[in-house]
Amino acid sequence: MSDDRTKAGDQGPGDPPAQPKQPRSFWKELPILIGIALVLALLIKTFLVQAFSIPSDSMQNTLQQGDRVLVDKLTPWFGSEPERGEVVVFHDPDNWLAGEPTPDPNPLQKVLSWIGLMPSAEEKDLIKRVVGLGGDTVECKGTGPLTVNGMALNEPYVYPGNTPCSQDDQGGQFKVKVPEGHIWVMGDHRQNSRDSRYNQADKNHGMVPVDKVVGRAVVIAWPINRWNNLPVPDTFDQPGLGTSSSAAAVSVAPQGLALVGAVPLVLRRRRRNGAGEG
Repeated sequence: MSDDRTKAGDQGPGDPPAQPKQPRSFWKELPILIGIALVLALLIKTFLVQAFSIPSDSMQNTLQQGDRVLVDKLTPWFGSEPERGEVVVFHDPDNWLAGEPTPDPNPLQKVLSWIGLMPSAEEKDLIKRVVGLGGDTVECKGTGPLTVNGMALNEPYVYPGNTPCSQDDQGGQFKVKVPEGHIWVMGDHRQNSRDSRYNQADKNHGMVPVDKVVGRAVVIAWPINRWNNLPVPDTFDQPGLGTSSSAAAVSVAPQGLALVGAVPLVLRRRRRNGAGEG
């Protein structure tokens, strides 16, 4: 007499019907979704985009103190270097921030900074506009205009009431040739920015090594009423200046990219569990 159940686990004629496998509830899947989002946010912060907070008034009125900007960290991985006119974030090249107070973040802020949802309070970073590249000659005489390779810049982004050049004996009057592998940076609030001009006594003579650049600030992300992109001003495209177009920039928030990436993974997992029921 043959056995009706030819395979282990097959249903026999007298067995009760098999119970379908119940999919996990949304609340059980939520921790998985959050975990994937956090991992993706960390990867995005490290390789793609990171948020930074504006700590001072040195870039007014382009950037206000307290603004949050998103910085493109992707294109430098493919060999892209800063271009004239870009607003860039860079690590302190040689103690430019000496004497500045260091924030003391609480544990929650440290965690949020680590995953990229808040700017890091411990890293010493600055944000300025690139004016000169390696090989450029940058000069300020009197109140301006500022010239690059002999070409005068039209700078409507300079803080109202400021002059393009500062008349002082601490660095406001200068003529420098930028060495290869370095950039010359200045703040838009010219009379309230300790930039390359006022750090010419450091080991880099006020220049910022390109390898200190974190990336280009591409968009103001917060507060909402200040949402805006940060394009290169037209004056840096004038013939004879030698401006080259920079690579395209990523301009989405790390947490947004993380959630976009995490949701399909969780939905796929749920569909796979559901397919097992049939």
